[in-house]
Amino acid sequence: MGFADLSIAEIAADYNLSEAEVLSLCDQLGIAYKSSKTRLALEDAKIILSHILTQRQSSTNQQD
Repeated sequence: MGFADLSIAEIAADYNLSEAEVLSLCDQLGIAYKSSKTRLALEDAKIILSHILTQRQSSTNQQD
């Protein structure tokens, strides 16, 4: 398994989320981390990003 060049903190910044929100998402998805500076495995990063984008799409559809 490769590693993404993304940390939890970077994902939070890129998607305008708090680090606590992304850490909570990691907990919900069973993704292990040590801190918000943890570099994520590629598959874990993909799961988190997919989840964030799905939530945003769902929010957008509910507003329409």
